[in-house]
Amino acid sequence: MSPDEFRVIVAKIRPFTDYVYLHVLGEPLLHPFFEEILSIAGDVNLNVNITTNGGLIARKKEIVLRQAVRQVNISLHDAEENIPSGKWGDYLDSIFDYALVAADKTYINLRLWNWGVETSSEFNRFCLEKIAQKFDKNLGELYLKGKDTGAKLADHIFLQHAPRFEWPDGEKERSEKTKTCYALRDQIAVLADGTVVPCCLDADGAMALGNIFEHDLGLILNSERAQKIRNGFINNQITESFCRTCGFFVN
Repeated sequence: MSPDEFRVIVAKIRPFTDYVYLHVLGEPLLHPFFEEILSIAGDVNLNVNITTNGGLIARKKEIVLRQAVRQVNISLHDAEENIPSGKWGDYLDSIFDYALVAADKTYINLRLWNWGVETSSEFNRFCLEKIAQKFDKNLGELYLKGKDTGAKLADHIFLQHAPRFEWPDGEKERSEKTKTCYALRDQIAVLADGTVVPCCLDADGAMALGNIFEHDLGLILNSERAQKIRNGFINNQITESFCRTCGFFVN
């Protein structure tokens, strides 16, 4: 998405929201015009939230610090599969270095969204030991129990746990017949070509509702399909076959 396209989208979404999240499966810090994108959002006082795997945070640190970013979610679990185990420590150190500086004006969420996966236990323990050491915490405090999903590490810095969920693929249908979701109730997503979809997990546009470059957002949100999806989730009903292949659930 070009900065000019993003500027058009911002103008169209601004009457509907105070927030923009820069992620739909992709890595925002890879965008060649990342700083300009942040600046455009800031010009209209949108609260910017970023979800990143953190692999480029050391190189992009000054850019993020220069802009007004409300929240940065860092998917630590991504490192398990994409960074050699010998580099895990260096990776986490770069995350900590950024977080401790950025926390003055930005909320930082360190995410381990692979809880309960047996093969991830070694990686999770490594992360928790490093976090405990860095933030002077008892390791036992960081192994959350029951319905706990997060722990405060420092002012504006948090650790979040969540089980790994299955991304929807449109093919493998799950057994659940009812569920609720944030889609079209609290969020929509806009893909790089302007396609509007109900949620951030529909990165391929399986549930395309319209194109924001061609229509007003209000018209798209009030379409029959969009309203059916939204009202379905309000009533704990799945109306789209694609949603039946998704493992994400709202507690």
